[in-house]
Amino acid sequence: MEELKKIVITRQGRKFYVKNADEDFHTQYGFIKKDDLKNAGEGDLLKSNTNKEFFIFNPFFIDLYRKIKRDAQIVPLKDIGFIIAETGINRESRILDAGSGSGALSCFLAGIAKEVITYEIREDFIEIVNKNIDFLNLKNIKVKKINIFDNVDDKNIDVVTLDVPEPWNALDSCSKALKPGGFLVSYSPSVPQVADFVNALRKNANLVYLKTAEIIEREWEVEERKVRPKSSGLCHSGFLSFARKVRQ
Repeated sequence: MEELKKIVITRQGRKFYVKNADEDFHTQYGFIKKDDLKNAGEGDLLKSNTNKEFFIFNPFFIDLYRKIKRDAQIVPLKDIGFIIAETGINRESRILDAGSGSGALSCFLAGIAKEVITYEIREDFIEIVNKNIDFLNLKNIKVKKINIFDNVDDKNIDVVTLDVPEPWNALDSCSKALKPGGFLVSYSPSVPQVADFVNALRKNANLVYLKTAEIIEREWEVEERKVRPKSSGLCHSGFLSFARKVRQ
């Protein structure tokens, strides 16, 4: 994946990614001269040839994260934030993420946690995950070709996240991986998946069911005194179900 060199943003919040600072950067608002791009400092104000104002800075992690390669449907940021808040993931946490997909969840959590191990069985997804890891320059993720339904190769885990079609079939593996008190989080798009998962949880002596939640994000338009919700928003994406390990 091509490296991002700079971010330029308008006063209205429109963001552009600059991949080559050695040539003029063209937008619908005109172009910014390459010499201006190369000589500008963090947060400097630049102007295009049409006098449109831009601010320039080096990309933060979140800017790079938004440009990762995607194939499988990813867990949206609103849900990732809820996972972090409910489980208290921090720089001492060891995470096991099963069902890597494009690796979006694993990569985001790696920016916070001590270590992330991610399991995936599809070679095409593993290739995408590795490209995203390299693009984000993450050093604390291990990608393993393991089926969470059959086996678990890691122990003493603080949080296990599942993004798989039949999470109820992974309960024994998750229980073996988690330390006592550790969290299990399952992400599922449909109600029947949630029901089967929670019902199985309640029958498992090593895990205690906590809750299931759905996070709805509604963005608002604010312009002078015109304040109203935008007509489109990110509503249902998936259900998050939480449990904790209670004994060996």
